[in-house]
Amino acid sequence: MANALLVLNAGSSSLKFSVFLDEDPPRRLLRGQIDGLLTAPRFVARDATRTVGEKEWPAGTRLGHAGAIEFLFDWGRRQLPGGHRFVAAGHRVVHGGTQFAHPVVVDAAVLAGLEALVPLAPLHQPHNLAAIKAVTQLAPAVAQVACFDTAFHQTQPPVAQTFALPRRYFDEGVRRYGFHGLSYEYVASVLRMHDRRAAAGRTVVAHLGNGASLCALQNSLSVATTMGFTALDGLMMGTRCGTIDPGVLLYLLDRHGLSRPDLERLLYTESGLLGVSGISSDMRALLASSDPRAAEAVGLFVYRIGRELGSLAAALGGLDALVFTGGIGENAPIVRERVCAGAGWLGVRLDDEANTRNGPQISRAESAVSVWVVPTDEELMIAQHTRRVLASMPSPAVRGSARP
Repeated sequence: MANALLVLNAGSSSLKFSVFLDEDPPRRLLRGQIDGLLTAPRFVARDATRTVGEKEWPAGTRLGHAGAIEFLFDWGRRQLPGGHRFVAAGHRVVHGGTQFAHPVVVDAAVLAGLEALVPLAPLHQPHNLAAIKAVTQLAPAVAQVACFDTAFHQTQPPVAQTFALPRRYFDEGVRRYGFHGLSYEYVASVLRMHDRRAAAGRTVVAHLGNGASLCALQNSLSVATTMGFTALDGLMMGTRCGTIDPGVLLYLLDRHGLSRPDLERLLYTESGLLGVSGISSDMRALLASSDPRAAEAVGLFVYRIGRELGSLAAALGGLDALVFTGGIGENAPIVRERVCAGAGWLGVRLDDEANTRNGPQISRAESAVSVWVVPTDEELMIAQHTRRVLASMPSPAVRGSARP
């Protein structure tokens, strides 16, 4: 009988999942997602070579996270190879605050602690916790492990975490946490296989996707990042504004009478590439468009990366390597080309041919800074963490199991 690990990444309207064999290293059996949880759910699952499952629900169906996970368990029971059983579920949890610096087994006390962090990530944390509660309800014997996007950044020095506000706010948790930590941790874990100098030295990793940020690594540890108290800060993103003068927010409140929900919607879902272009939040659509507003949005995206890259290079005291990852970072050569052109002052010299074929190394031999394209794998990182946490549990009996 083969043990399997279920990895879940729950968003506001989607549930991404992977199933791994409980091996060292974990081996992925399949991956997929259920989109449109509250409108028109659609499920798709793939193994390494083909689509192995599809389903669509009628428009107006409100499946929710609980319904999605129940469907997923039922589908797995019928479709996975005979004899497989889930021994654990690993979850991406956006916010771990200051108390969760490492992946943990979820129990009542941990769940209460994560609930207390909802005000720090109101648009993400509730959905992560909804998936945990759904698995508890459906398969209470299955151990669950929470893996945090903030944990990787807890190696940052205090000066990199502190806002210039009265100290009492820092003491209550108003500080720079940083996000995309599971992605950065994965890239850091494989970087030495590509470039030992980069792994041991001063590297900036650019996680560029619908959510986007940069992270400065010293000896593969996080020392600074562009996201802060929330996932709004730093780079311009698909629909998020990134860094903005707080005075703009005061102006919008006073001049336009925006309510808090209005402001939240503006900053999280109406800004970024979508807001500037008025066309799309999808970089592929903007690069294919002849509309000058699309070009302006892409230009601003690249400009903001350049500004933040300079800031992180200063925090590191120089730069040995630049790594691109994430959906845009891995698949948009023109964006990488423009970022590298702007980083010429740092000694970056791009190999155009290597960049066109997506690397992995895309810098020329004479480049003072090595440049890489390294695909991220947050789900594999979660599976690895889940497996390690399982191994540390006192007895296999407490791990439980559920036939998928």
